[in-house]
Amino acid sequence: MTQTSVTVYVVSDSAGDTGELAVRAAAAQFHPLSVHIRRAAFIQTKEGIDAVLAAAKAERGIVLYTLVIPFLRDYMVERAQAASLTAIDLLGPLIDNLEKTLGHQSRHEPGLNHVLDADYFRKVEAVEFAVRYDDARDVTGIAKADIVLVGVSRTSKTPLSMVLAHKTYKVANVPLIPELVPPKELYLVPPEKVVGLTINPDSLNAIRKERLKALGLPNSAPYATNERILKELEHARAVMDKIGCIVIDVSNKAVEETASLIIEHFQRA
Repeated sequence: MTQTSVTVYVVSDSAGDTGELAVRAAAAQFHPLSVHIRRAAFIQTKEGIDAVLAAAKAERGIVLYTLVIPFLRDYMVERAQAASLTAIDLLGPLIDNLEKTLGHQSRHEPGLNHVLDADYFRKVEAVEFAVRYDDARDVTGIAKADIVLVGVSRTSKTPLSMVLAHKTYKVANVPLIPELVPPKELYLVPPEKVVGLTINPDSLNAIRKERLKALGLPNSAPYATNERILKELEHARAVMDKIGCIVIDVSNKAVEETASLIIEHFQRA
């Protein structure tokens, strides 16, 4: 029988970020079918694996694991087979092949990609920066930022700021609203530092209606009317033209895709 949804348990002896990203990338290929992700992080005992497998079996789900500790990998294979569960080893085959090619044994230590090095602290600093200077709460961040995002409401400015922060970019973002004069700081920074975000009016209309629905408000509110949206986009475009910045259309783009385009732009600059 064809299923319309499935639960994937991401099991890791570390934080589980790698496994979850892999599942999300794969799940995007099955939209609109539902793939629910349950992360089981820092699993470092057989009992922990038993508990996850029992939950996965109860939900008729599947398991993806990124276990680097050998005895845990072996135990996962053994118990998943006994329970007739699909269990996918994301890192094991790659580690095994690297060992053969390099002629060296893996360190088999979980969490090595989260070592507290200089890059880690740059990410933390960038995330704190993005939170502090989100939505033009403090316009002094415009001059301090590596990247300044501008656009109307619901063009993914805040999510983009966080994704770019994890790439160590310090990002400030500024909403463009017809009734408000943009901060003068926008026109004082180099235009190549500013990225304008635009979107198709129909896409923005649909996004805003969903936002109103989530807030329990009628979709007839002015925020989501075509007249209001066109007015905002026209105003935003005029501001972006005045700045002379690059403009990226985020219509139907995942946040990660837009972030990649922005990073490519800054790497070429």
